[in-house]
Amino acid sequence: MDRREFVRIGLTAGAAAGSSRVLAAPSGAAFKFGAGGILEAGVREQQQMMEAGKLTSHSLTSQYLARIRNIDKSGPRLNSIIEINPEALKIALEMDRERMLKRLRGPLHGIPVLLKDNIATGDRMSTTAGSLALNGVRAARDAHVVAQLRAAGAVIIGKTNLSEWANMRSTHSVSGWSARGGLTLNPYSLDRNCSGSSSGSGAAIAANLATLAVGTETDGSIVSPASICGVVGIKPTLGLVSRSGIIPIAHSQDTAGPMARSVADAALMLTAMVGVDADDEATAESRGKMTDYSTALEKGGLQGKRIGVARNFFGSNPEVDMVIERALQDLAAQGATLIDTEVPNSAKYGETETEVLLYEFKADLEAYLKKYAPHAPVANMADVIAFNKKNHERELKYFGQEYLEQAQSKGDLDTPAYRDALLNNRRYARAEGIDQVMQQHQLDALVAPTGGPAWLTDFINGDHYGGSFSSPAAVAGYPHITVPAGHVQGLPVGLSFVGAAYSEALLIRMAYSYEQATRHRRAPQFPASVSLSVR
Repeated sequence: MDRREFVRIGLTAGAAAGSSRVLAAPSGAAFKFGAGGILEAGVREQQQMMEAGKLTSHSLTSQYLARIRNIDKSGPRLNSIIEINPEALKIALEMDRERMLKRLRGPLHGIPVLLKDNIATGDRMSTTAGSLALNGVRAARDAHVVAQLRAAGAVIIGKTNLSEWANMRSTHSVSGWSARGGLTLNPYSLDRNCSGSSSGSGAAIAANLATLAVGTETDGSIVSPASICGVVGIKPTLGLVSRSGIIPIAHSQDTAGPMARSVADAALMLTAMVGVDADDEATAESRGKMTDYSTALEKGGLQGKRIGVARNFFGSNPEVDMVIERALQDLAAQGATLIDTEVPNSAKYGETETEVLLYEFKADLEAYLKKYAPHAPVANMADVIAFNKKNHERELKYFGQEYLEQAQSKGDLDTPAYRDALLNNRRYARAEGIDQVMQQHQLDALVAPTGGPAWLTDFINGDHYGGSFSSPAAVAGYPHITVPAGHVQGLPVGLSFVGAAYSEALLIRMAYSYEQATRHRRAPQFPASVSLSVR
């Protein structure tokens, strides 16, 4: 946004906060922000302002809520926010009171955060995965990751739209659309898609509607919208972040993760999100492997690193390849050694991945509903399918529910076909996939294009992805970070860093060094469509 818009929104927010003093630009060189002002600034800059008495959490939250009204609900109407937390300003005031009493909870104290609408909150907001079947249904309690963020002082200001049921509903779905939330628009070209399923989280952070957001991923649902919306996304190692209280697709691949405008902000958020959870046995494996990820924010983090270039994930788009080739030159200039290679056996789990997801979706959804939404009008997959048929004018008007129906036809998790598929996935994605290539070449990480640029939203033919590097890490359960690497016709493109299990700190160190050396993020301008003259 331009400065006139920032001042207008800021003055409105200041009136709501009861004070315009905090909106005055601070004197001195300590506080310098880009065109987006304090709303574009990162966690550390916002904290410095609050510590200096130039900003309050209440004022900052008010300004983001005003921007949501001006950008998301009117103006370009991004439609990335599905619900505002009616208690957001009250929480912000409490964080300000604690600050006055010198009771700071950590780096996220008073920082506004958005949650994807498949993450349970035990408050006045609904948790729906975008489905009308759960519209108005409040979760029985917070998801573990929400409890972690609240304990860290984050101000949960709302929930973001998503691809309904995290994009596990139809073989011809349109990413970013849900029956409850409608379609999220891409802030870099309003006629193009944000990808999914964390569409709203990606668009909202790109458009400066909050400081931070949480996405969730089964395969690509954090890194793809982050790449396409020109922000940073981290898909952690499976089990580093608890899955309890998140409406599932599949426990063998699901995870929540941070989405932010910078690697530093994503690292700070990841530190707050991790933790062992008695309700999620996978988190026990992370004990002793968690750390303060902000300590990895070192500019020389690429020096001496051996990085494998996953060439079998190039070739989907020549302009994207050009962007990534320039990124490879930047990695080398920062001291990395690049080794051309391929991720082996990546074609051997495409079908079995889907098979596993279908089996687990059926079982895991019923378990979630029983524990977090026992009062909901649906209790299992069969009920959801029946609800959609009964409400087909709203739920099925653009595409069907083939995946729901296929999941319903599956047996339980003792079925040999399921167990065989899961073993196949782990074998070829882990031991004979990422582990094999990294050990063979003694690599610190793998890199490749995260995916293609945003495609035109198409309700007739559905999504048209232009290649993706998400599956190896997703199926293996290994960490994956995407960082802005440049643009194709004004549309963002991301560079992916993938590593071994629990190598988040190492990947953050490399991603941060690359980001700081290149700084490719550009705030969106909300054009109606792409100008082909833009490069």
